[in-house]
Amino acid sequence: MKKLPNFIIIGAMKCATSSLHEQLNQQPGIFMSELKEPNFFSNDEEYNKGLDWYLSHFEAANHDDLIGESSTHYTKLPTYPQTIERLEKHLPDAKFIYVMRHPINRLVSQYIHEWSQRVISLDINDSLDPHPELIEYSLYTKQLQPYFDTFGKDRVLPIFFEKMLSSPQTELEKICRFIGYTNQPQWSEELNASNVSSQRMIKSGWRDAIVEAPGLKQLRRLLIPKSFRTWVRSLWTIKEKPELTPENIEKLKIIFDQDLEVLGSWLGVELTCDNFQETVKNSSLDWVNITRI
Repeated sequence: MKKLPNFIIIGAMKCATSSLHEQLNQQPGIFMSELKEPNFFSNDEEYNKGLDWYLSHFEAANHDDLIGESSTHYTKLPTYPQTIERLEKHLPDAKFIYVMRHPINRLVSQYIHEWSQRVISLDINDSLDPHPELIEYSLYTKQLQPYFDTFGKDRVLPIFFEKMLSSPQTELEKICRFIGYTNQPQWSEELNASNVSSQRMIKSGWRDAIVEAPGLKQLRRLLIPKSFRTWVRSLWTIKEKPELTPENIEKLKIIFDQDLEVLGSWLGVELTCDNFQETVKNSSLDWVNITRI
């Protein structure tokens, strides 16, 4: 009988979920899907491939392994409205890990990602209205409420990007306790951080095909000076970190502070954009009280 995942990292997008996925995969007795984001329960084109396709990503797991996957599309409302219904149908007993980050910083990181994928071509300040998902995916209580309604708060673990950076071993131990891992996990400092938005290159099919072509990679390094290769690379990258105007920052603070007020009440702390990073780094946060939005 094929095994179902025991847990899923459900987001949020651009909150070091790739790094966490790899760290968990390093622990003996934990199997993470090689395809980091199957997006099976969110994307119609993936869901239509059928449950056997999804389960095929876990066939290499040992019988006693804890099995997990990471798909940030699972917390992208309203883009993928059927996610919860599908999860409840196929994984009624799963646990969920949700990583949060300062909402404005997360928004900027998503913008860089979408720019690199050619989804957005506008300046960040001109992108907020035509691309409401930049804001929506940082409204953490809106993304979490359906999980609480369907699975209960005990099945969702809140983790914070900033705390994971400052206390990675402690946070890894917390996550492993939550998923029922009984061994002592060890955070690996050797794994390179996967969150490299500042170096994000714009998507190019023909360029990537040339760069990755067998034999050309070594030949290029041999014949072309590194300084020239670095210059060429710079043509495809964002030159400076996108900067929101002070007016847009204030508008975003008003929006996100309303959401953070609810999130803070759920966690038993006062949360705002201004105190977010300091509070989440210095507090041990778990759900205290969940009320409907």
